[in-house]
Amino acid sequence: MKNTIMVLISAFLFVQAAEAAETKATGKTNKHDKTHIGHTHMTIYDFQAKSLDGKEINFSQYKGDVVLIVNTASACGFTPQFKGLEELNKKYAGKGLRVLGFPCNQFGEQEPGDSTQIGAFCQKNYGVDFQMFEKIDVNGQNAHPLYKYLTSSVPGILGTEAIKWNFTKFLVDRHGNVIKRYASNVEPKDMASDIEKQLENN
Repeated sequence: MKNTIMVLISAFLFVQAAEAAETKATGKTNKHDKTHIGHTHMTIYDFQAKSLDGKEINFSQYKGDVVLIVNTASACGFTPQFKGLEELNKKYAGKGLRVLGFPCNQFGEQEPGDSTQIGAFCQKNYGVDFQMFEKIDVNGQNAHPLYKYLTSSVPGILGTEAIKWNFTKFLVDRHGNVIKRYASNVEPKDMASDIEKQLENN
């Protein structure tokens, strides 16, 4: 028993030393690696993404805001939720809400357009004025690091991390922590009370 404990301690110390050596060699840890995602010290401020016009946006600019993140599609049965999301944006932006949309083509190939087409569709049909980003993957090996963090922080039903469909939403508090996940069929207006509660918190 004693020998087993010593072996386990030695193995742990070896792993710790290896990680320290890697960090020293690279000058940084790989925060986006799956093994690090979900640690309590991480927030959405550790990530960045490109807007529809190709501009790199660092999420640290949302410090102090309440953030609602949603994966969108232009040809989905839930696409009319763009209207409700924009209503939330108009109603609460002045109080510190930021709605962020991430187009994704992984569900029924319902977002086939490029950035220009997506932007034109959202503006023309729903008057979307909140921040939209470039099309990304939200599931799988090529999932955007932000979504790996979101899904591991707040798993869905039965503990599954994968996004089930378009218009899954994540609510983030003023400190960058993911606090709640909403299924596709939850209408934006039904999240208003949760949003107001977060906006009231400092």
